[in-house]
Order: sequence, then structure tokens, then C-alpha cells
Amino acid sequence: MGNYADTRVLETIRALAGHLLAGGQTVFAGAGQKLNDLPDAVKRVPASRLAGGADLIIAVGGDGSMLHAARIAVEAGKPLLGINRGRLGFLADVSPSEDFGPLDHVIAGQFESEKRMLLSAQVLATDGVRNCGIALNDVVIKRQDTGRLLEFKSYVDDRYVNTHGGDGFIVATPTGSTAYALSCGGPIVAPGLDALVLAPICPHTLSDRPIVIPGTSIAEIQLGDDDSDSAIVSCDGEVTDRIEAGDRLRVAVASESVELIHPTGYDYFGILRSKLHWGRGNRATDNNR
Repeated sequence: MGNYADTRVLETIRALAGHLLAGGQTVFAGAGQKLNDLPDAVKRVPASRLAGGADLIIAVGGDGSMLHAARIAVEAGKPLLGINRGRLGFLADVSPSEDFGPLDHVIAGQFESEKRMLLSAQVLATDGVRNCGIALNDVVIKRQDTGRLLEFKSYVDDRYVNTHGGDGFIVATPTGSTAYALSCGGPIVAPGLDALVLAPICPHTLSDRPIVIPGTSIAEIQLGDDDSDSAIVSCDGEVTDRIEAGDRLRVAVASESVELIHPTGYDYFGILRSKLHWGRGNRATDNNR
């Protein structure tokens, strides 16, 4: 899977398909006009059926491609591997410059696997409850109208936390702690922790800071009673709903999880150092301790 409109992604998909076919694998790719020059042996299937007959989903691109593929992986119950063709690539951690060597090891059964938590979002409105979908990174509520503050209250396990004025609010998983929440001053949370990050977006009050809560908790954000207030809800950057004055957005850990596949030797902190340019001062890194 990948964004076929991106030339770099398309080139990698072509090379990857040929490599897998040469190794005796069956390769599925989404049906599309821009894939006409893939090897003839590649099986073209509609996107809705892409993961059905596969043992492994491979997403080529950046974290956006990984987030899109993660939803399909969860629905199909299949593991997901990422080949990075984006900018940061916290999720897609295999480099195409490695000539697919790590991928060969994965196919041979030499890999590391981990389960990442997902979020489930619901809107509690006057006319009932609406499901907004799931998210690997974050669920975000943002103001609909520009040029004015969004007024809302936050709750954790039905306990009032704070009244906010700002551009919106983020509920993030540990995976999402290095995404939008990080740009709002949130902490980096190791992916194995059972925790959620609550981060206000551009808060008007300087003391309004991000907090970390247990993953067993339920977070809710309620818009004020001003009829002019409205906001959009997005899951992993995709707008899924809209809430009006008095509505509540409820976010909790989903019952499902996504399985991410990594090459042997996967190092989360090594990825942080690489992507965030840590450890590049005058002091040498201590890799032998």
C-alpha cells in the first residue's frame, strides 16, 4: 500500500513488488491506473479486498500512509510493516536504501512484533451516540471557525478537570505522543506504556498544560453552551464528525489493537535519536555500556 501519486513511493513499490515476486511471494496491490507498469504477476484487487488474502501488509510512505494502512490492518486482523518514504517516519522504520534486506529477514520469520493501542471516539449528542472511528495516533477536536477561541471543558472518568479556551484539544496514544501532541508541548511516551496524553492546542491560559492519564481512563471534552460554538472531530487527521454546543466527545482505549512488525534489532530510542537529532553534540554516544 502507498500513495501512488508520490513518485518516490511508486518507484519503491515497483522495486518491492519485483523483489517479493523473485522470492516466491504472492503480491497484491490496489487496482489503479498508475500501477500499469508493475510486474504482470502482481495481483490487482480493489482496496476493500487488498488485505483479505494477505499474510502481511506493507505500507510504503510516511506515517500518514502507515496510519491509513493501520485501519485496514485492524479490520483485516493482519500485521503491518512500514517502509519509510516520508520525512520523519516514526512508524515506518524500514529504509528502502537497505535493498529490502530487513524485509527478507521478516519474511523468513526473523522479526520483532508489538501491539500498539488504538483509541475509540464517540460523540454524545442530544439525538444519540455516534461512533467516530478509531485512531492509532490521536483523536482531535478543533474549532470550526477561524478568528475565535473554542470554549470547552475536559473530564477524566466523569471528573471535571479544566475549562479551556484555545484552538482545540488532543487525546493521544503513546504512539501519537510524537505526532501532533508533541508540537503542543506534550511529553514523549514510550509505546509500551498504558497511558494517554491530553494536550490543549494553543491554550489561551499559559498554565493550561498537557497531562498524562492512565490508559484505563475515559476522557471527555464538552463544548460550552454558546450556540455559535462548533468543532470538528478528526481521527488520525481524518475528519470524522462535527460537534455542536453542549455535545461531548468521549475517547477511550479501543478493544482492538494493531500489530506492528519490525526488523530484528528494532530500537525505539534509536529512532527518536535519529528523527529528533539527539546526541549530535560534542559528546560521543555511549553504545557499549
